Amino acid sequence: MMRIATLRNCGLAATIVLSVQVGAAPATSLGAQAEAGKAHYDRLCVDCHRPDLRGSGHGPALTGSEFLDKWGVRSSQELFLNIKNTMPPGGNAELGDTQYLDLVAYIVQANATTTDAVPIRPDAPIIIGSGQPAASQPSLWQSFDSPDTIDVSSERVSGFVYREATAFIPVSKQELAQPPAGDWLSWRRTLDGQGYSPLASINRDNVHQLKLAWALTMGEGSNQGTPLVRNGIMYLTHPGNRVQALDAASGELIWEYRHRYPAEAKTLGGPTRNIALYGDKIYMATYDAALIALDARTGKLVWQTVKADFRQGFTHTSGPIVANGVIVSGINGCERIVADGCFITGHHADTGEELWRTSTIALKDDPNTETWGAMPPELRAGGDTWIPGSYDPELNLFYIGTSQAKPWVAASRGMSPRDKALYTNATLALNPDNGDIVWYYQHIGGETIDMEVGFERVLINRKGRKLLATIGKDGILWKLDRATGEDVDLVETMHQNLFAQVDRSSGKIGYRQDILDAKIGDPVSVCPGIYGGHNWQASAYSPQTHALIIPLHQLCAEMVGRKVELVPGKGGYGGDSRSFEMPGSEGNLGKLVAFDIDAMAELWSHQQRAMFLTSVLTTAGGLAFVGDLDRYFKAFDVSTGKLLWQARLGAALHGFPITYSAGGKQYVAVPTGLGVFRALTAAISPEIYQPEGGNALYVFELPNLNQ
Repeated sequence: MMRIATLRNCGLAATIVLSVQVGAAPATSLGAQAEAGKAHYDRLCVDCHRPDLRGSGHGPALTGSEFLDKWGVRSSQELFLNIKNTMPPGGNAELGDTQYLDLVAYIVQANATTTDAVPIRPDAPIIIGSGQPAASQPSLWQSFDSPDTIDVSSERVSGFVYREATAFIPVSKQELAQPPAGDWLSWRRTLDGQGYSPLASINRDNVHQLKLAWALTMGEGSNQGTPLVRNGIMYLTHPGNRVQALDAASGELIWEYRHRYPAEAKTLGGPTRNIALYGDKIYMATYDAALIALDARTGKLVWQTVKADFRQGFTHTSGPIVANGVIVSGINGCERIVADGCFITGHHADTGEELWRTSTIALKDDPNTETWGAMPPELRAGGDTWIPGSYDPELNLFYIGTSQAKPWVAASRGMSPRDKALYTNATLALNPDNGDIVWYYQHIGGETIDMEVGFERVLINRKGRKLLATIGKDGILWKLDRATGEDVDLVETMHQNLFAQVDRSSGKIGYRQDILDAKIGDPVSVCPGIYGGHNWQASAYSPQTHALIIPLHQLCAEMVGRKVELVPGKGGYGGDSRSFEMPGSEGNLGKLVAFDIDAMAELWSHQQRAMFLTSVLTTAGGLAFVGDLDRYFKAFDVSTGKLLWQARLGAALHGFPITYSAGGKQYVAVPTGLGVFRALTAAISPEIYQPEGGNALYVFELPNLNQ
């Protein structure tokens, strides 16, 4: 018979059809059982645990020494009960015992059990590491964080005929620096990363009248995109490396492009946080570690350049920024130990030719190579760039944040937090013409709790000084001189207990002693936790109030470092964690806070139970827009923090809201859906309903009072 199984997991949601034959003959070997299990794994688990089962930041490794250290001498029944009782997070699954046993068989076989071993039965468990029979015994120990679903991308079957975006006007360097008021040309609209729009038709006085203009269903996956708008044409990325051109006033499709990529290249639900516009082209960084250019009018592929081998773990979650005409982008997947490690590249806009490549890890001939202690250059990992950078055309400097060294915990990588491990967990200022690092500022050296400062860099000019503001998972807001890299100021935006020393005058920060001394297996409890504090949900600047509006997560975590195999091709995250509410938050997991950029002092804050899961959008209408887990899109007064308007949508809000004008009218757009944060939100706020699926774009407008 056929059964519909609706699954809600760590990052995605999908409805799949499972064929279960009543009374069907049981599998005759572990190999046959594992083959069925692989099909379930590829659908349900691959985004958090990765196609090769080596794990990610949102799901532990299911193969290799790290997995076998925990599970090698334990029974298949323990693993079966663990998965069945804890997966997917948030419940609401309809997988039967047969499918769970198939998944266990696939995991067991992946850990070198021979294919002719006996199949796994509930009443005949085997030892995972050997495949030999074991006594049946239940387990209450729970170690898995989250499997995930993966959307199965199918080709659109339709008679719809694509058209040409004839209204498109090529984008110049000057326009990227100072876009027309109605356009949204870059990730945060302007290259300075402020997330601010000068549009003011929608304002404090009329925002309560906002109504839905149009909506569009989007592909499943981790929906963290940023729509771009040029002269009334919207360019929208879907999960699955899919780009659409739309009429921005009506939502009518103009054309669509789907990048072909190997299924194993997609990780963490497949977020694509941004694309770039320049000249007559659209630029996208793909799952399979390539950079492509599309014709902005037709959607046809112009060129494709492979940056790295996705089979070595390299991938993209964020896209490029155009800096002085050069297409600049970082890369992800740097937890695996690969020769030369992580890097940033610059590419020729017309041809895709790689112009330069800059390592984010100090290698053998680098003057800072000794900051990695005794770790040999060929075993150094980390330094991912999760978020697009910012660009100052006057200084001709490109700014980007790097993540920490990998594995997360210093002891797991055979190092100490006293080893700075440059150029990780730092702000880098690069010359986009040649890739040279003009200056760097490492925020916390030797980062050891997955608390990197690797997110947005906001460029602000104040009182004759060029500043750069950034905030990491630890909730520390930094203000640097962006011409020199000099520390100007810092402030704690929320409760933290990671650091015993936070010196505003010198910019020096120091970990607690127990964090410095932690060894493999030593649990460390910290506030904020590994989800932040602050995360990829970007802050926005309001020139009207000279304030940065920042979304925060009031969470703490316990982190334990694990043994990691430090050999080429291996590596990983090497940490287990447990998140919990921040003491003193009174259950308010979400916080929106405004900080004066001059005084570095809090102006106002808003707290609520539901976490904020979008970036912030600020406007000249005196508004700050942001979305949350509980499906609300909200508008706040940037001066007072007063809630002025809210609308409840079909799913949790996600990604990067924008505002633009088309046909003389202002619109506000926001994506919905969810990603790997579901592993956290389903567990930490289970009372908030999280619909399955729901990826869409919602666009709002003011009513036409003349009608």
